[in-house]
Amino acid sequence: MTVEDRLDDVRSRIAKAEQSAHRAAGSALLVAVSKTFEADQIRPVIAAGQRVFGENRVQESRGKWPDLKQETPGIELHLIGPLQSNKAADAVALFDVIETVDREKIARALAAEIKQQGRSVRLYVQVNTGLEPQKAGIEPKETVAFVELCRKELGLAIEGLMCIPPADENPGPHFALLGKLAKECDLDHLSMGMSGDFETAIEFGATSVRVGSAIFGTR
Repeated sequence: MTVEDRLDDVRSRIAKAEQSAHRAAGSALLVAVSKTFEADQIRPVIAAGQRVFGENRVQESRGKWPDLKQETPGIELHLIGPLQSNKAADAVALFDVIETVDREKIARALAAEIKQQGRSVRLYVQVNTGLEPQKAGIEPKETVAFVELCRKELGLAIEGLMCIPPADENPGPHFALLGKLAKECDLDHLSMGMSGDFETAIEFGATSVRVGSAIFGTR
């Protein structure tokens, strides 16, 4: 299968999952995860009409996306990997959506950079639903208070919540927890679901799914 075939297959599976969940067509946005792939491997996916992409590292993204964005207007770039505060300036300059706000230090650094650069960056709070020590994300019990801090004290436009469930667990309860927390925070957007579980995520209300290997193949 070509990368275009795999993209078509993923789009078709998303459409079927939306239909099965009695959701509107197009209500789950596909974020194509292009981390570790070179610009030449990404261009065919752009040529096939995909406009929303996800990257894990700021440094890697700076090496390929400015040119790709210049070549094709309308690309939306999401940061889906952990962010260090010393990379906040570069992240705000390059990314349209940052999905990994997970502590006060990062939130403050982003608030300062957004103000300084005058950019309107959309933000998600990452929640560590599995309480995994090696994984980024705020604890579920702290989520509501943290979103409140970001919004009221720092003036950040938090759009939604994001999670990465533990690899060895049923993702359903984690997706359900994220949905519950989003309601408590009065947030409409849920970034959840990857290549192995995006159909389940759509069933639980994902508004965006982050799919990499099912499109680009194994790294």
